[in-house]
Amino acid sequence: MRLLLTLSLLAWLGGAHADGARALIQSSPLAGSQYYALSAVWQEIRAGDALALVREPDNRHDRKAIRVEWRGQKLGYVPRAQNRLIADAMDAGERLTARVSSVNDNKNPWLRVAFEVFVEL
Repeated sequence: MRLLLTLSLLAWLGGAHADGARALIQSSPLAGSQYYALSAVWQEIRAGDALALVREPDNRHDRKAIRVEWRGQKLGYVPRAQNRLIADAMDAGERLTARVSSVNDNKNPWLRVAFEVFVEL
């Protein structure tokens, strides 16, 4: 609840100053990428690319699950340990955007793609 109030306050302040402003609310590694499309699109993804965040409230493993997509391809998920804040904000109707922050050719799938989530002000 406190986050939603903070996001609402940021939105109100941001709306008074400039269109298109945003605030970074989370930076995370991509979870589960080894099970989805990342290997097929690896060479195409770049830092700065837009990502879609899709709530999965009916996910049988995690009711706060948030799927991460790139150009319509499922890449993985927001890590379970870090998804509550984003899920609650999405459920409350906050406008969130995401982008790739880094791409690394690492054998550890948790270190291959990192992304950032912003609240649009």
